[in-house]
Amino acid sequence: MADTASTPKMKTLISVDELIALNDDVRLFDVRSALQDHNYGRDAYQAGHIPKAMFANLETDLSQQVIAGKTGRHPLPNRADFEACVKNWGVKNTDHVVVYDDGPGAFAARLWWMFRWLGHYNVSVLDGGLNAWLAANQTITTTEPTFARSDFTAKTAITQLIEAAEIPHFNGIVTDARDYPRFIGDVEPIDPVAGHIPDAISLPFASNLNEAGLFKDTNTLRQQFDDASITSTDNIVCYCGSGVTAAHNILALVHTGHLEPHLYAGSWSEWIVDPQRPIATKPSQ
Repeated sequence: MADTASTPKMKTLISVDELIALNDDVRLFDVRSALQDHNYGRDAYQAGHIPKAMFANLETDLSQQVIAGKTGRHPLPNRADFEACVKNWGVKNTDHVVVYDDGPGAFAARLWWMFRWLGHYNVSVLDGGLNAWLAANQTITTTEPTFARSDFTAKTAITQLIEAAEIPHFNGIVTDARDYPRFIGDVEPIDPVAGHIPDAISLPFASNLNEAGLFKDTNTLRQQFDDASITSTDNIVCYCGSGVTAAHNILALVHTGHLEPHLYAGSWSEWIVDPQRPIATKPSQ
């Protein structure tokens, strides 16, 4: 079990007001990205970001190199390599890490999950991201901060991972975070094969948000999961196209008090590299 005695209570989401009130031990990361434009995140960051935020690159910092015919589109880096990345960022074990993107939180949730993968409890997603920051009339900057390399040490993972071979034998609920038309195979704008993992249920990550782009209140989210027949004690697998938006569902589930779900990091883009793995193109329920 992870040692929580010396770490602050985990806070999954943080508001703009709460971020402003934090002390100097906060470390900010801008995780803006676009699946169709790998230069977007860096360009957007350089054009303006929250003061003291560093840029975290989905393609190079939060993923390892894609291996054709073996991995999905955003395979997790080696855990030790990511620990080294965190050291180079200058993050300390005592820091409160706050991550954000344009607002929906999908890319930010990936980094949130990865810090917890290293056993770092004190990490939060800025609810509403940069859009909420700007809506609150807060300033942005083009200055890029630098930090001395730290002695950050990974601890026992808070997260859970599952591999493709384990999914057919998983005793629980498998959820797909992609939009419903992709889930049932009506459209597939990114991957070469359409459909979903057999027996999975559709749980689009966008449904976690309200019209303002903020996470729905906890009671509404709990009711939404109840309506999907997902209880707080269920064993859950979360997957998506490449292991990014799945983390958004994990964030929402943990935020509402559910047991820590399993992330299938390879997700659909890895599942389909093996033609022997079955696919479904109709609703599972």
